[in-house]
Amino acid sequence: MEGMSGMDNGKRQAWHRWCESREKELSGPDSWIGLIGLDWLEPGANRVGGAEDCLVRLPGGEAHLGDLVWSGDALHWQPLKGDVQELATDRDSAPTVVDCAPFAFFVVERDGRLAARVRNREWAKTQPFVGLQYFDYDPAWAIEADWVALEPPVMMEVPNVTGDLKAVTVAHKAVFEVAGAQIELLPMSVSEREVFFVFRDRTSGKETYGAGRFLKAKPAQDGRIRLDFNFAFNPPCAFTAFATCPLPPPENWLPFAVAAGEKKWLGK
Repeated sequence: MEGMSGMDNGKRQAWHRWCESREKELSGPDSWIGLIGLDWLEPGANRVGGAEDCLVRLPGGEAHLGDLVWSGDALHWQPLKGDVQELATDRDSAPTVVDCAPFAFFVVERDGRLAARVRNREWAKTQPFVGLQYFDYDPAWAIEADWVALEPPVMMEVPNVTGDLKAVTVAHKAVFEVAGAQIELLPMSVSEREVFFVFRDRTSGKETYGAGRFLKAKPAQDGRIRLDFNFAFNPPCAFTAFATCPLPPPENWLPFAVAAGEKKWLGK
């Protein structure tokens, strides 16, 4: 672990900016807190509106606004008023957002299944944002780990909060020491931009969210990767029941308390 340095001071300032951006993100109209529905679509036409027979419900909205039509690899929004629009899911990039003020919805893809996520963009009018809490910044939790290749790669089935399993191929592991004990952490995904981890620790269910926390790191360089647990954050499922967050595999259940990063959200 690292001691205090000019680099640590720079990271501390970056951490403060990160905390501010988290607050801004979660207090805004497109916050996870504003989600009010996750409706799994069926092939064919799926009614959208406020009526009880609509698969995608917009509570209190117009009875029938239109249909989400899923045919093969194509997905279209067919409003009763307006032009037909082809929609992109979140499979490859940001999904197309359909605005039905004060509601909005977009479609996510999970293992070949499609679901409409419905958001009330005016959620804060009835549910003021209570803010986030964090452990104090501690440079000791900025850890330089070895990035070790797994030969052969490991295949895991990672569960999410809905009980579904997703196959994940793990080709590397982060290896580091805490209090003289060697620790290994497996990434859930690796891209050119970032490495994504899901972990639990001895604070989970106490000071922090019970299902675990997320951590993102920059890609490894020269066989090393920096894990800064001060930037550990709550998954979307800490704020809404309409998320499909991955859960940490048993290999990522850390046997000690990580007193760094985001604490449990107290808004529900």
